Amino acid sequence: MSDKKTQILEATERLLAKHGFDRLSMQMVAKEAGVAAGTIYRYFSDKNDLLIQLRAHVVEHCAEKMMVGYSEEQSLREQFNIFWRNAWELTISRDDNAINREQFDSLPYENTHEQKMSEREAFAPIHHFFQHGIANGEFKPLGTDVLSSIGIEPAICLARKQVRGVINLDASALEAVINACWDAISLHTESELSK
Repeated sequence: MSDKKTQILEATERLLAKHGFDRLSMQMVAKEAGVAAGTIYRYFSDKNDLLIQLRAHVVEHCAEKMMVGYSEEQSLREQFNIFWRNAWELTISRDDNAINREQFDSLPYENTHEQKMSEREAFAPIHHFFQHGIANGEFKPLGTDVLSSIGIEPAICLARKQVRGVINLDASALEAVINACWDAISLHTESELSK
């Protein structure tokens, strides 16, 4: 990606986090990026194209943050803890990326096949994590999207509540929640259930 294009996307990301979709204009983007308004149109056909490409940019950066500390060599439980805590930290941080991801997720738009495939690719390690857990009998056979919804997505929901002051989870409560989410996706053997 060219430096100018990245510069424009990053400026748009800052403005979107601060002002939202309704107040965002191409003139604001040009000023924030330090480029002439016409320069934007070399890389983006219009505001809608800019937002579509920004969404992909936001998803890519969000996925990178979700993978911090992750290794395929770790146990599934270690991987789960990393993904869960990264989702929590990303949401708690309230940086531009987290704010914009929330805004894009709340838009009433049709998720195109290309967008779905792009997100699946960006979050491939998490998808493979769930596939592996299902295949080796550690996770409930509910499908990767369902497992993600009951395993990792609670981190995002709870972090949003923490930011708003609705809840206040300390370190021990957070550990208990992570364990509960792990239990929600894990298949338990008869011997575990009888304990």
